Parts: sequence; C-alpha cells; structure tokens
Amino acid sequence: MRLAFPVWENRISPVLDTATRLLIVDVEDHGELSRSEILLDERDVSRKCRKIRSLGVNGLICGAVTRRLSDMLQDSGIHIIPGVSGHPDEVIDACLEGRLADSKFLMPGWNVNGLEEGIKGLNLKAREKRKPESPGSNRKA
Repeated sequence: MRLAFPVWENRISPVLDTATRLLIVDVEDHGELSRSEILLDERDVSRKCRKIRSLGVNGLICGAVTRRLSDMLQDSGIHIIPGVSGHPDEVIDACLEGRLADSKFLMPGWNVNGLEEGIKGLNLKAREKRKPESPGSNRKA
C-alpha cells in the first residue's frame, strides 16, 4: 500500500489544498518499506488530484481538505483520512501501529469517530500480537 502525507514545516500540513510537499510511504505487512518526498507545486485542485493519482497513492492522511479536492481524490480511488495533525514520523508510526485514532493526532475541532471511520476504510490496523499459550489454555470453558 502507498500512503501520502502532506507536510509543511515538519508537521502534517494543516490544509491539503495548499500543501506543496508530499511524503510518500510504501507499506507492506504494517511495516515501512520506503519513504520519499515529492514536490507538489500544482495550485489547481484538478492538477493536484492528477499528480497525487499519478503517484499510485492508495490512502492520504491529511489535515483539513476542501470538499472538492476530497471528492476528486475519492472518485479517483484514493482513500482520505482528514483531521490529522502532528509530526510526520509520529503520525506514520501511529498508522503502522494502529494508534492513529489517539486524540493527540486530532486537529482542533475534529473528533475521534470521524477519524476511526477513515481508518477502517483504509484498513490501517496494527498486527494482532498473539499471546503465548499457557499450559492448558486450549481447554474449552
């Protein structure tokens, strides 16, 4: 899966529509494979959408986004998780570890419920950790 994070001054950009840089992260089995930064200098939302689509992005985690750009990206098959803020490294780690719904990553005015819906749609969940079985744990109760 390929995720995109708009960045501005070492933070998730507060508004996707005005973002000029995208951090692209390739993820497999809930681990980061690669990371690159892309210049996103398109000001027109149609061109910005085409550029993001051309990068093969599956999901975009961002701050605020206008309805127009959000609809265009979603119509292009890109899943949007808006309302996120924080340092990009922390947000990426939270995505990979299933902690993105933590309130510390919410932009002011956003709620966890909306964020959780976006996370479910992109299927960002941490791997389940299996507990070692204790003797007799396979007994039925």
